[in-house]
Amino acid sequence: MVAVAILAAGRGTRMKSDLPKVLHSLGGLTLVERVLNSFSEMKPQRCLVIVGYQGDRVKNALNSFGDLEFVEQTQQLGTGHAVQQLLPHLEGFTGDLLVLNGDVPLLRPETIKLLMQTHKQYQNACTLLTAQLLNPQGYGRVFCNGQNLVKEIVEERDCTPAQKQNRRVNAGIYCFNWPELAKVLPKLQSNNDQQEYYLTDVCSFLEPVMAVDVEDYQEILGVNDRKQLASVYYILQTRVKDAWMAAGATLIDPDSITIDDTVQLQPDVIIEPQTHLRGKTLIGSGSRIGPGSLIEDSEIGENVTVMYSVVTNSIVGANSRIGPYAHLRGDVKVGASCKVGNFVELKNSQLGSSTNVAHLSYMGDATVGSRVNIGAGTITANYDGVNKHATLIGDGTKTGSNSVLVAPLTLGTDVTIAAGSVVTEDVPDDCLVIARARQVVKPAWRLKSQPE
Repeated sequence: MVAVAILAAGRGTRMKSDLPKVLHSLGGLTLVERVLNSFSEMKPQRCLVIVGYQGDRVKNALNSFGDLEFVEQTQQLGTGHAVQQLLPHLEGFTGDLLVLNGDVPLLRPETIKLLMQTHKQYQNACTLLTAQLLNPQGYGRVFCNGQNLVKEIVEERDCTPAQKQNRRVNAGIYCFNWPELAKVLPKLQSNNDQQEYYLTDVCSFLEPVMAVDVEDYQEILGVNDRKQLASVYYILQTRVKDAWMAAGATLIDPDSITIDDTVQLQPDVIIEPQTHLRGKTLIGSGSRIGPGSLIEDSEIGENVTVMYSVVTNSIVGANSRIGPYAHLRGDVKVGASCKVGNFVELKNSQLGSSTNVAHLSYMGDATVGSRVNIGAGTITANYDGVNKHATLIGDGTKTGSNSVLVAPLTLGTDVTIAAGSVVTEDVPDDCLVIARARQVVKPAWRLKSQPE
């Protein structure tokens, strides 16, 4: 049996924020969400999150994760004190306890698996994750013998100058035999520089304690301030982009592109510079996205072009072209082989296949059929000041430039709207609609001169 405890009680004062540190966002997920995802494949029997500063806010943010138990640490007196709070909650538990930090978001599932396997194989009382750093400044040092058995762990602020030369550092990730740990947790004391209860001190009471070096030291990097948040985001982005390029996507100027690790790219996708892909987004094979585009929580079909445009919460069918300078938002569905052109906004609307909204138009709350041509400057007037109303446009209909369709409104199939019309009444199939004042021409007319 395995239980997991996540240390998430601190405020993170160096973040200079009212928001708890573990709730800061990293690539579309909070820090603590990334930690939770890192061991999800393990399926532990219990998962306990130790909360303190704005604990209710942390609990609410993790509502989507089922079966979490929350443990209060009312005073933040160190990592040992945090784990001491588990004693009443894990009374009678006989398995292993994995301890993770809520501000260490880059840990790979494979690394956790190695830690757990080593712990089981050697039947350790404690197995801790370590790393060999060229510059170990800021980390506690771990001193081992030739078999990686830990002799001593010393926090950096308590290290002598000689001890600081040791390059093996403590990552703050542990696997304990819980019954053994539970016996020694009450023995912890706070007689150190910070007057805190260090979890590392339990290692002096436990045997055997073994270190496992992580292959990629970047996995153990924590986040204590905004600069470190930016640094781990860069590392995460490098991981994601390297993986997609290896899988057959072309990223032109990767340093100017950001891709959330929740995004899916199919082979032969081309991502142009200054493009950002976020959330649960899927880009179909052969599509070209960018330059200068934002796609968020959207599905882009095969062989689609999106240029200098913003697409959120929308679906775009195969062989369609979006942009430049288009905006799709609020559950838009664009059919196959459509064109949504310059300075067009679609909101909560559907376009049938082979429909064009080429330029300078707004379609809000509209259902548009197939083979429709929306002329330049056409808008659906969907808001009456109180409620939104729908516009229905049948197959094969054409609207002239600068048409206003005042919803609620239904236009039949094969309707033609004359340029400059304001349409306020439903129109049957196969009609020409002219809804504008008749042009008047007055010959030999001049503005009367003003008296001096």
